[in-house]
Amino acid sequence: MKTFETYRKTLKYLLWPGLALTTAGFVPIALGQATLISTSLLLGGIVLMGIGAWFAGYYSLAKFWGQRSTQAGTNALVATVAMLVILGLVNFLGVRYSARLDLTENQLFSLAPQSKEVVSQLTTPVRLVIFDANQNSIDKQLLQSYRRQNSLFSFEYIDPFAEPVLSRQYGVQTPGEVYLEVGDKRLLVQQVSGDERLAERQLTNRLEQIVSNRTLTIYFLEGHGEYKIDGSESGFFQASASLEDKNYTVKSLNLAETPETLGEASVIVVAGPQQAFFEAELNALEAYLEKGGGLLLMVDPNTDPNLDSFLETWGITLDERLVLDTSGGGRLVGLGPAAPLVTDYGDHPITRDFGDGRSFYPVARPVEVTAIPGVIATPLLFTNPQSQAEAISDSGELEFDPNETPEGPFVLGVALNREVTVAPEISAGETESNSADEAAKGEEVATEPTTEAAEPTATATDSTLDSKEAAADQTTPEQSTQPTQETSPTDTPEPSIEENPSASEEADTASSEARMVVIGNATFATDGLFEQQLNGDVFLNAVTWLGRQDDATFSIRPKEITNRRIVMTLQQQLAVGALSLLILPLLGFVGAIAMWLKRR
Repeated sequence: MKTFETYRKTLKYLLWPGLALTTAGFVPIALGQATLISTSLLLGGIVLMGIGAWFAGYYSLAKFWGQRSTQAGTNALVATVAMLVILGLVNFLGVRYSARLDLTENQLFSLAPQSKEVVSQLTTPVRLVIFDANQNSIDKQLLQSYRRQNSLFSFEYIDPFAEPVLSRQYGVQTPGEVYLEVGDKRLLVQQVSGDERLAERQLTNRLEQIVSNRTLTIYFLEGHGEYKIDGSESGFFQASASLEDKNYTVKSLNLAETPETLGEASVIVVAGPQQAFFEAELNALEAYLEKGGGLLLMVDPNTDPNLDSFLETWGITLDERLVLDTSGGGRLVGLGPAAPLVTDYGDHPITRDFGDGRSFYPVARPVEVTAIPGVIATPLLFTNPQSQAEAISDSGELEFDPNETPEGPFVLGVALNREVTVAPEISAGETESNSADEAAKGEEVATEPTTEAAEPTATATDSTLDSKEAAADQTTPEQSTQPTQETSPTDTPEPSIEENPSASEEADTASSEARMVVIGNATFATDGLFEQQLNGDVFLNAVTWLGRQDDATFSIRPKEITNRRIVMTLQQQLAVGALSLLILPLLGFVGAIAMWLKRR
């Protein structure tokens, strides 16, 4: 009997390792990952629990539940199981409904609003393939942020050396190439390396490019001393390359040689003209705007491109003076007073997301805005209130009085739009067809060409009226021959319109909107300055708005860690060292002696 009691007291503790083994075997089985080991652990645990319960004397149920140790153990077991269930539910909800809070100053671990908008609008599966054996943790975190926005976005790392066949299918030349894939479409995003990681700006722009069919044709005017875009000299090469990165077509245009090409332009950019425009060129630009075009006009000071009358109809006047920022704020970022720093922006889609970001405009002129009926003008760029505008003498010297009271803030850029009525155009083929029908059908349909011939006349007249005083000069013999073509004796065109409903539909006009952005500086977007601060964003967002790509991706600035290092001079370092190592300890020592003497 004594031997049984000895075994019972010893073997009763098998209950606890049996419980542990049972739990270890049950968890994988419950998760659907049953193996031979998990099954063995579960069965072994049950056996050990049975042996332990038997030798502990728990064969009597009443005796089992009546013991204080059983009740305490049961409470502990229930509490443990409840805690495991709670933790499981928390993890399930965390995976199912994930939420992150980015407390960094520059939102280093959050997607830009533009990226979120593009990814959230995905309707087809998009796959990103990174041909790199090393999975960079920062890149993976960025891609996981994209995937959290939309489950249709996925990514995969592929070792190009382990998968040579797949690498050849994608056309991989070097490790680190990143491709976007949507159906049968593939697009190279960029090439990552140890020094260059995956960029959100590149990825979002390529993502929008591969899932959308939007195409914009941007024409940079030349022939008036504007900045070049071909990279032959410092100019707008970086700006044009950034436009091409957004899947825009960028071309140069000389209005004096091919003015008819304006009809193909989505946006026209005039970057820093030095010589005056011809009157015919201004008339062509005005006619382009009246058809709902978009014009970005950047004019440096101390130039006269003969745009006063052209801008007067929009209520814009280019001040001849030079803006100087006398607040001294530009010195903090290495800028002089002649390059005003802008941190105040207007409420407009171009600048709405800039916050208090910085952009600067070396040698800029103010842009004065006058209210014009039908024209909506929104100032975009405001200088510091401590700025003033000074005139430049005929000899090129700046007349600056430091004691003069500041007149700021000044407006350096403004966005304008107005409603225009676009009349439908009738092609030459349609005119010839109508003439043939008239000859074939005879007098019965003689009234129809009268209405259709009148439409081109009205359109031509409208286009000439848009050029104001040039309307009378543009009344050419071509217009005088139109009445000759209208040989029909019909005096009332209403019956012909009723008999020909298609002609009535073509006579309807469509309402559109002309847009223009005027900035009193062009240097801010030139090579070397384009990628500084928000300068490039101002240019790219202006072109995007002018091209009516209001839902397109605007420029995304790279996330940068704020440098908060304290840089001290040698004198400051010596002062801090003396204060911490000599003066403060000495003061503490003197205070201790004074306290000791006082207590005595």
